[in-house]
Amino acid sequence: MDTALEAARSAKAEAVHRLGVAWVMLALALAAHVADEALTGFLSVYNPTVLALRARFGFWPMPTFEFREWLTGLSLGILLLLVLSPFAFRGARWIRPLFYFVAIVAGIFNALGHTLATILGQTVSTVRFPRPAPGFYSSPLLLAAAVYLLVQLRKT
Repeated sequence: MDTALEAARSAKAEAVHRLGVAWVMLALALAAHVADEALTGFLSVYNPTVLALRARFGFWPMPTFEFREWLTGLSLGILLLLVLSPFAFRGARWIRPLFYFVAIVAGIFNALGHTLATILGQTVSTVRFPRPAPGFYSSPLLLAAAVYLLVQLRKT
């Protein structure tokens, strides 16, 4: 009886450990993605896209950025994700909604957006760029890390 209980505890501990690893992997994939965007001129596509959408719809909820504030904000956000990693390794239930949000929005939607922009060669009709889109090279890594985190969330 004790052996079965110990095995169950061990399996749960291993699953929680994999969740922590998946969280750190996603944070590092996001860091690689931000570096990719910074090195390939992401803001030269992003800012004109936001301005074009504002002109078309009269309101668009996304801000425009200067390079330094953009990079600083994203770096601090990634640092925050890493600071939260001990909670992932403990299997804290309260943080799970954040994990889902980051995996789906910052991971999957972000990676697919860069991939779609690469396929189309534009974001909106007035903002075209040579392919691949800025940030495209790290998108597969970001997508894989996000899916892995979702799988580990499901297992825990």
